[in-house]
Amino acid sequence: MKIGVMEVPGIPLGRQNVKDSRLDQADKLVQAKKKTYPQVEVVGAEDALEADTIVVLKENRLDLVLKDLEFVETRLGRSPEEAEKNLLNKMKAVLEKEGFISGIEMTPGERELISGYGLFTIKPVVEVSSEEVENLTALFIRILQDSGFICFLTVGDKENRAWLIKKGSTAWEASGAIHSDIQKGFIRAEIISFNDFIQAGGETQAKQAGKMRLESKEYIMQDADLANFRFNK
Repeated sequence: MKIGVMEVPGIPLGRQNVKDSRLDQADKLVQAKKKTYPQVEVVGAEDALEADTIVVLKENRLDLVLKDLEFVETRLGRSPEEAEKNLLNKMKAVLEKEGFISGIEMTPGERELISGYGLFTIKPVVEVSSEEVENLTALFIRILQDSGFICFLTVGDKENRAWLIKKGSTAWEASGAIHSDIQKGFIRAEIISFNDFIQAGGETQAKQAGKMRLESKEYIMQDADLANFRFNK
């Protein structure tokens, strides 16, 4: 996941670990040689349009709105075709009320129409305060949550690890976050909910208590699920 930071002092650029305490809890219950937190890539304002999410100080949110409004008005000035013109006018109306384009319901066709646009507020925008930057761990976790991302966990053997996926991802999609070969050969997902895992005192204990479920590829992953994917090699 890539986070675009719009001049927010105190947020370091580059790859950053998101220290999810749930992985720490899992690591205490299941031994592994390595513990790997999910990572995000933080880029500056000049690369923000390539990011999945934009982070801006609350007092500077209007700057993003004005950037997008200027872009939309420029496109309208080029006499676009009717479908594009209607969509641009819809976006203009929202921006003039200081809203974000991400709040507009669009059809797949409309999204395709503007897929090449350089718009900031079509992405999730997370507004932060200067005080929040003092606790980067909590801030990164909120950015992920507000941007629609969750984690699932894999534990045991060589590595205890948290994996980032979009909220609403299926078990089949989540398996691809680990490796495309697992996704191609997907058979079933072995799932233990995080609460069941903690209450049982570990993975083995949770299985013995009947808390492990076999789920199909259509299963919607829940935040902090413990997962093991069965697949054809």
